[in-house]
Amino acid sequence: MSAVTQRFARVVCLGAPLAVLAGLACSESTQAPIAPNGFSIAYGLWNPGPNDTCTKAQHDAYAVVGPDGKLYPTWHPPIDPSGCTFGHEHGRDPNGSNLTGDVGAIPFGYANEQLEIWDPANPRREDHFGHKIEWENDVTLNFGSAAANQLFDIRCDVLVKMHQGTHSKDAFTNNVHEIAYHVRCSDGAELHVTKMVAIGTPGQFESSCGDTTIVVGAPTPLNSPDGGGVRRIPDINCARELLVPAGQQSNWDLLRESWQMSEAVRTDDGHGLAFFNPYFQAFLPSRFYDPAAPNVTGRPIDVCYWVGPNGERARGGPCEASTANGTTPGVTFDDPRSAFDGARRVFDINAVVISNREGPSVWYTDPYGRHGRTQPFPGSVRQSIAKIDNDLNNIFPNGPGIGRNRPYSGQGVHAPN
Repeated sequence: MSAVTQRFARVVCLGAPLAVLAGLACSESTQAPIAPNGFSIAYGLWNPGPNDTCTKAQHDAYAVVGPDGKLYPTWHPPIDPSGCTFGHEHGRDPNGSNLTGDVGAIPFGYANEQLEIWDPANPRREDHFGHKIEWENDVTLNFGSAAANQLFDIRCDVLVKMHQGTHSKDAFTNNVHEIAYHVRCSDGAELHVTKMVAIGTPGQFESSCGDTTIVVGAPTPLNSPDGGGVRRIPDINCARELLVPAGQQSNWDLLRESWQMSEAVRTDDGHGLAFFNPYFQAFLPSRFYDPAAPNVTGRPIDVCYWVGPNGERARGGPCEASTANGTTPGVTFDDPRSAFDGARRVFDINAVVISNREGPSVWYTDPYGRHGRTQPFPGSVRQSIAKIDNDLNNIFPNGPGIGRNRPYSGQGVHAPN
């Protein structure tokens, strides 16, 4: 165990036969651990599609034993060392983060798994594709002005895993998503939190191209809490606005998703131990909300083939790259030629506020980050929070953003991703 947070042992029997992995033991040369409690619900969800060349066994070899002794999927590259492709990506390789030595490999779906124990009647099971990692070392927080930046001059190492799927109808109704949030700053702030975050109101979202609230239906789980922040997602009206006359370029920012959270970790009596409000933004997702479409899910790649009554089309950018502005037939939403894959993202750090001067530095909360106690309980998640107060006189940073130019596209990546 690390003094900072609980370490996770990583299975590294890459390319091992599935029969070996099923026994939860690898050759001695890998020094891989045994998962005494078997498989998590999140493990083994992925199966190769027609555009993927890796096998399920190659994919499932990227795994980690969580603190509950179960095997979980974890980060892997979009291309296996053997040269085959998985067709999806999980963001930036965490091995370059200054925090990975303390955090270890991040298990995908650990908070979801604990929710099955804490509230078994209301589980939240998320797909494999949506788990995305981003990190940056020694990044300067942005307080909005040169004077404020100079006054506080706070630098942080940040490592985040967010479940932000941008290919299915899931987030149209479901506001609960898993996050693993790790940050260590020069002002002494340090936070290692894994929880289910409630982003906005369940059952609805806000349109990315206006101020319209779109009510879709019942969320999963049905008792999803109403959270702070908002999920901004494109709808059919945003897609229609992409159609422009000849000689103009479409405004592709109309499709940008912005998931803005306002999250806290609280004790059993409701005291806020920590607050953080990152924004997760995804460009060129492979979905928009369309109540007339199958599964109420429209596809931006299809918009490349639309023609308006006066010859308007979606022009330039991803339509030019994917279909030569609608002249290359047959490009579907899951085609590797489509630029609409959700692989370009930016993560805005924003505030990290801690109110834990009296400690302790380790708390156990329910999977939603509430009911914090000093001892573990069934379904609890271990949280590590520095023993400080750092409200900075109520002056909070509003950035910076990291990850915008990461090369996650290509490499065989395609929707669903």
